[in-house]
Amino acid sequence: MLQLSRFEMTQAPESIEVDPAVLRDLEDDSYASSGYNTSTASLTSSINEYIIENGRRYHTYWGPDKNPHPTDEKEQDRLDIHHEIMLLLLGRQLYKAPIGDSPHRILDVGTGTGIWAIDMADQHPSAEVIGMDLSPIQPKWVPPNCRFEVDDAELDWTYLVESFDFIHVRNISQAVSDFPRLLAQAHRCCKPGGYIELGEIGLAAYSDDNTLPSGITRYFELLSEGLVKLGRPPGVTGESLRDNLMKAGFVDIQIHSYKQPFAPWPKNPELKRVGAMSLLSGETGFHAYGMSVFTRILGIDAEEADKICSGAVQSQRNKNNHIYNYYYVVYGRKPDAT
Repeated sequence: MLQLSRFEMTQAPESIEVDPAVLRDLEDDSYASSGYNTSTASLTSSINEYIIENGRRYHTYWGPDKNPHPTDEKEQDRLDIHHEIMLLLLGRQLYKAPIGDSPHRILDVGTGTGIWAIDMADQHPSAEVIGMDLSPIQPKWVPPNCRFEVDDAELDWTYLVESFDFIHVRNISQAVSDFPRLLAQAHRCCKPGGYIELGEIGLAAYSDDNTLPSGITRYFELLSEGLVKLGRPPGVTGESLRDNLMKAGFVDIQIHSYKQPFAPWPKNPELKRVGAMSLLSGETGFHAYGMSVFTRILGIDAEEADKICSGAVQSQRNKNNHIYNYYYVVYGRKPDAT
């Protein structure tokens, strides 16, 4: 088991202290006034089916509403940035579950760009690491012990019963309608004594000093409304993830909650770095999460949907708004065979 970084926080702090430099000039809402630079200038044909909508590319092989997020290069870059954010929050750890030093087979469900699976394959060279995703957007040059498969995790899994030591599932709740069924299949394919770990971003924003702007709250309220209408699980929390694992038959469940600042307003240097990367991610992230849900599901005009997303981006950029949300990591163990 990896040792904890001194910066890793098992539980989210009760309150994040705001950097005094951020509070220096409340008349100026730009981070530049606090001395912080936030410039961001710098398979088969059927499997690759996509549509262009609102200037973004969406994968459609499994249906246009299966995954409401784009899969273009801009989104792939954002996903890799968010991978780095989650590494920072976990103290440079790829996982929290006590899987030991020599897992044999590892499955990454919703692998995205494949970056977690590749890092895991490098960290455990004796393990076979398989990344599963709806879209074939992973690189071709990967470690020899890593491979990727295009599949829908909500369909019947073709893996052998009790064949994985560790199953990793991260940030897929907006693309899953039947989470209990998915976890039931994970339980079937997990070895006795093996582990599953879920990582999900909560779709609610908070502020410890009452600086939560209406642009952010409106964005998340509409996003949650659209996802519920789409049949996706609402209000993901550490407790809801724990309950789903319990119902699937996993035991020894542990919850870890992390505050993810939206911008570099915290005084803590590690959280400030997280915030800086979140600010960069938000440049495209609010549109990536919101545009298709707002226009396709809620029927909002594209111009109005863009204004809602852009309003959230502007709220995030305002250094007087000290916003964060939660990243939940929950793992459990499949009981030993009796």
